Amino acid sequence: MTARKRLSPDESRDLALEAARRLLVEEGPQALTLTAVAAAIGRTHANLLHHFGSAAGLQRALIARMAGRVTGTIRDAVLRNRGGDPDPAHIVGLIFDAFDSGGGGALAGWMILSGNRDALDPILSAIHALVDELAVGAPPSARSIQEETLQLVLMALGDALLGAAMARALGLPRGRARELAVAMLIADRQDCAAATG
Repeated sequence: MTARKRLSPDESRDLALEAARRLLVEEGPQALTLTAVAAAIGRTHANLLHHFGSAAGLQRALIARMAGRVTGTIRDAVLRNRGGDPDPAHIVGLIFDAFDSGGGGALAGWMILSGNRDALDPILSAIHALVDELAVGAPPSARSIQEETLQLVLMALGDALLGAAMARALGLPRGRARELAVAMLIADRQDCAAATG
């Protein structure tokens, strides 16, 4: 029998959160149990209980980490393009991917339906902080960055939860919601340019 590598508390927590993210994406939010995550990383249920307190604590920590990573990526992309013409398709892709392939939509939907709405506070706080930061020096738009963010996040969440089935039912390509979101951002910029030009 080989001895397990001793990990620092931070390393153990990071390992558990990465395993939880993989389980979320591969098996869905119902797989996010302390037992399943512990098995995935070769640790005990008690070890994860020590770090997170409960499955809800693990889920809250996971959504906080996901929110931080997503908003950080979006912040970097927007700020990198501040001097030039921002690429709406890239921004839309980041947001939609976070909710779809990143698992954020499934986790948020599951938490809402299970009555664990407080667990969404980290993602709401991260988005709020990002919007406040990006609003300073934002290029002119027909709508505020807050309104654009509201529409994009709701579109991305809806697309993650129902987009494939709805597109199929309507005979539309799977990526049509993303295309509509990009068109919305472009139209906002054009409307603003026309109003000021």
